[in-house]
Amino acid sequence: MTLIPPKEGWVWQKVATDEKGWVAVATFVCFFLFFWMIGWHSFGRQNPSNITYRASVPEYLELYNAYLENNQVGEDNGLPVVAPEPGSHVFFTARMWQWAPVVLLKKGETYTFHLYSLDLLHGFSLQPVNMNFMVYPGYDYVLRFTPTEAGEYKIFCNEFCGIGHHMMIGKIIVAANDQEYQKILQAYESEYFEDEGGEVVEQEGEE
Repeated sequence: MTLIPPKEGWVWQKVATDEKGWVAVATFVCFFLFFWMIGWHSFGRQNPSNITYRASVPEYLELYNAYLENNQVGEDNGLPVVAPEPGSHVFFTARMWQWAPVVLLKKGETYTFHLYSLDLLHGFSLQPVNMNFMVYPGYDYVLRFTPTEAGEYKIFCNEFCGIGHHMMIGKIIVAANDQEYQKILQAYESEYFEDEGGEVVEQEGEE
């Protein structure tokens, strides 16, 4: 802002050459960034496309509970542990203040994740691969995930959801090979299927 008003007709005065240059540079940068947003979505792999379905809480919980019944192999700090087959669907639930279940996967295999919030807005931040999604209640967010590194992945809620927000941390375990996968699986199963007397309870369908 200036205290002295410009001369009358200043709008029609010719623009200096250097000013034209800066206007051209600014215009180019604006268009470049606008179109690169599309390119980054396609090639940057930071925010991959996903499918979204509208689903009520009872509808999703019915799917989730059936999924646990068929795939649960153990518990980890009170959370169910599942070991889905490669290529299958994995159902997650978010609520104050937990991501569940704990999931055991195989390196190099592709899985279809379903993300659903049972109460309010949560974030799904998978580290260290830096996959980040907002999960609104009432929607089933579907995305594909292929772990390329073995180890323990953490799921952080990166949308503030109340006093226990900092404790909302989920877990995905990725086994490097079949031998490691079976070792982790057996460790969970031996504890989960053990009865109070210390004997292993025979699973349904086993002879």
